[in-house]
Amino acid sequence: MDKLIPAHFIAIAIGFVLDRLIGDPPTWPHPVRWIGSFITKLTAVLNKGRFRTLKGAIILFTTVFFVFIAVFAIVIMAYQLHIVTGILIESLLIAAGLSQKSLRDAALAVHDPLVAGDLPEARTKLSWIVGRDTEKLKANDIVRGTIETVSENTSDGITAPLFWAFLFGAPGVWIYKTVNTLDSMIGYKDERYDKFGTFSARADDLLNFIPARITGMLIILNTPNEGNLPFLKRFTGWSRDARRHPSPNSGFLEAATAWQLGIKLGGKSTYRGIASTRPEIGPGTVPLTAGHIKAAITQMHTVALIFWLMMTAIGVFVNAIA
Repeated sequence: MDKLIPAHFIAIAIGFVLDRLIGDPPTWPHPVRWIGSFITKLTAVLNKGRFRTLKGAIILFTTVFFVFIAVFAIVIMAYQLHIVTGILIESLLIAAGLSQKSLRDAALAVHDPLVAGDLPEARTKLSWIVGRDTEKLKANDIVRGTIETVSENTSDGITAPLFWAFLFGAPGVWIYKTVNTLDSMIGYKDERYDKFGTFSARADDLLNFIPARITGMLIILNTPNEGNLPFLKRFTGWSRDARRHPSPNSGFLEAATAWQLGIKLGGKSTYRGIASTRPEIGPGTVPLTAGHIKAAITQMHTVALIFWLMMTAIGVFVNAIA
């Protein structure tokens, strides 16, 4: 056990670097696709008739159980073969659960045609990473949608899985990723999933609760103050606006980004033809431009690195005194 704890930190470090440099090559198989296929099949069987809330709980616990058992068994067997094998296998599993490079590439895929004046291409690329309708979006709305996605997924796709990796290793990452995938697939408040996705949505809120708040604070403390506002004004604005967001967690990311960049996020969006208006957050002292997409990417990289270093330091300290 004493050897597994430092090995665990080494695996996280390797996984973090691999994700930063290589990401998810599109030709490689990815566990999220397998998990998504499993969820789709279970949903077709369970999401009908009576007791949909209970059936939604069943799909949550069933999917999480099987994923945990699979990942746990792989990690244990790898470490039993050799500690180096264990580190390598666990680091690959952790890297697959992070999304630094994929998030950056997806955001730049919107930024580049937007800068070139190709709005149809920018709308198409944005539609790949957001749930809102993009066909008629203007340039500013494309920028806003991209920044909101990068900001929210700084926690969802990077710091939250890292948080659970430090607590429970690769199995922790994939428990989190499974719940997050369930939420993204069935956690909607619409006629089809309203009751069925309740447990998945609440579980995702719970697992993101701490990482989202830590990440938002790190954005406020450690990223460029491009709006040139005093710290107290940014901090109080962030604290206030974060709670105005309909999501209990996403607001802490988006509000932090908005106040650090001096921009305004939120407002009207359309989802499957249905208009939705979120409260506007941020000071709005700086007009939105395509350059803010790159600023949000820089925020993401900065905070991801600081979060990893911070969690490593805490982990090493706890291990030293235990």
